[in-house]
Amino acid sequence: MVGSFGSKEKGMLMIEALMALALLGLIAAVFLGALGTANKATLIADEQTTAESLARSRMEHIKISSYINFSDPEHGDYELVTPPDGYDWYSVEVIATPIDPDTGQSLSLGEDLGLQKITVSVKHYDKEVVTLEGYKVDR
Repeated sequence: MVGSFGSKEKGMLMIEALMALALLGLIAAVFLGALGTANKATLIADEQTTAESLARSRMEHIKISSYINFSDPEHGDYELVTPPDGYDWYSVEVIATPIDPDTGQSLSLGEDLGLQKITVSVKHYDKEVVTLEGYKVDR
């Protein structure tokens, strides 16, 4: 006796179910991959935004600080400001280089003509994220 399905349709329901399951699995894998990529992009953007904010904050602090004349043998360095609590994995490095106002070239050790190039670098887990450059003038 032949059921409601003809002999040619035996197993078709199972094949359709397996195809639907495979398609659903593929869609789920693509969706989860997209979520992972979006999460990584968000983390990178957050890292760059935080590093840029730290660099700008540090540069502004240097701009309002007193000028340090590198021709003075007893000169110090611009005060280092530690990142706020919760940002311990970021490190901020400041390099002040006296330059010649006429040529823009770096000066020899012990010289300072009243213009410095300030470079602020921010690293996150020892990977450089942002470098910000500016100038400080002795006024």
